[in-house]
Amino acid sequence: MFYICIEIIHDCMQRLKLFFHKTLRWFLQGCVYIVPIVATFYIIYHALIWLDNLIPTSFFGTGILIVFSAITLIGYLTSTFITRSLFEILEQAISKLPLVRLIYTSVKDLLTAVVGDKRKFSEPVLICVNSENNLYRLGFITKQDLSHLGLQDMVGVYIPHSYNFSGNFYLVERRHIKKLPISVSTTEIMKMIVSGGVSGEETPIQK
Repeated sequence: MFYICIEIIHDCMQRLKLFFHKTLRWFLQGCVYIVPIVATFYIIYHALIWLDNLIPTSFFGTGILIVFSAITLIGYLTSTFITRSLFEILEQAISKLPLVRLIYTSVKDLLTAVVGDKRKFSEPVLICVNSENNLYRLGFITKQDLSHLGLQDMVGVYIPHSYNFSGNFYLVERRHIKKLPISVSTTEIMKMIVSGGVSGEETPIQK
């Protein structure tokens, strides 16, 4: 009788353990779906509140409409010759201020590289870090010509950090660089680097 009771208790403990394992797995699976959605709406909600506080309005979300409309209007105005000339004069005036020039040019160059007409992150490459072990890193060529530095056979490559907004800029010899196929999306490469390889297409590349 004693052994039967022990077996019943042991069986109950195993079932309880299995139940907790399944519950934990279901909870974590739910987090995978719920947390990104909640985090996205949380960030958007607080961004809207910040804009509404920045531009006091009577209705929620009006601030982002005002900002979007203002930026779009400025973009339209800069497409005309006369208004563009006025902005160029303003840029020249800003470029003469030492500290302001550093901040302004850095921010403008970054935005131009990402969303401008002359995008810099448009040519993903593989950089050979260790030829003996065939170790490579993904990056983007941002400077094709370094002859003004006396570096004829080198290019500038930017390598973003994973799970961060920063990165490193390297001067690499061309022979250590392997260009990726044209069919490879730069957006997918950026997602792959920033996510540590978690995100990105997994379908084979057609050569």
